[in-house]
Amino acid sequence: MKTTILIHCPDQSGIISAVTGFIHAKGGNIIYLDQHVAKQANVFFMRLESDFDDNTLNLEGFKNEFTTSLATPYQMQWSLHLDDVLPRMAIFVSKYNHCLYDLLSRYHSGELKAEIPFILSNHTDLAYIAEQFDIPFYHIPVTKTTKDEVEDRQLELLKEHNVDFMVLARYMQIVGSRLIDAYPNKIINIHHSFLPAFAGAKPYHAAFERGVKIIGATSHYVTEELDAGPIIEQDVTAVSHTHTIQDFLAKGRDLEKIVLSRAVKLHVKRKTMVYNNKTVIFS
Repeated sequence: MKTTILIHCPDQSGIISAVTGFIHAKGGNIIYLDQHVAKQANVFFMRLESDFDDNTLNLEGFKNEFTTSLATPYQMQWSLHLDDVLPRMAIFVSKYNHCLYDLLSRYHSGELKAEIPFILSNHTDLAYIAEQFDIPFYHIPVTKTTKDEVEDRQLELLKEHNVDFMVLARYMQIVGSRLIDAYPNKIINIHHSFLPAFAGAKPYHAAFERGVKIIGATSHYVTEELDAGPIIEQDVTAVSHTHTIQDFLAKGRDLEKIVLSRAVKLHVKRKTMVYNNKTVIFS
């Protein structure tokens, strides 16, 4: 049995020794350990992978003893994840298909280790893609007067399908506060700019008018403050005066799908931790 443990707590001496000693005492073989100390905040972060003999590990007993022996004394926020339990990822889309196709291709090839119980959209344009990959598709249109009802239905579907996290693959609607509260740091968005950058609906046009030399894309967790959540992944590409707006759009789409897939894989592999609206990304 392979496990991943994520920990953050006030920094103090002896944490690594205490945790690794506990794992060893329980018959675990540590195969990966990475840690970081945010010195200004005095917070310790750790990601630890271990192998256990399936016949010797009592999971509930392990959790209870870890809490009593380590988590409580060290004031830890911690979580344990089994590698053979795939996270369940719902995908929200609107009309753009490039990010959706990229995620589904990686999922279909086995590169993206997750389950996709459904795809949800406020339009029907991309239903054919869900059909191609044999994934349930839900069409929930959004209007100014139906946002509460839409959010009720979304929450109902997420609970019904035991969804662990969501990916907004160019979903062109603002996610409601109740979804954000129900899935804190579990809603991943792709922003078509290198944040902070040009605001508005046409960032590439604005960038073109300014004569920028790079364009970028940013993937982040969703918070109630629009496009201001903890950043997971970013990338840029060079442009010049020789490029047209269409060139900008094409380069931007390529960046968006690459940056989003990287962010999703980091989340799926339990390599992200959030603290004070920032992320710690483990290698």
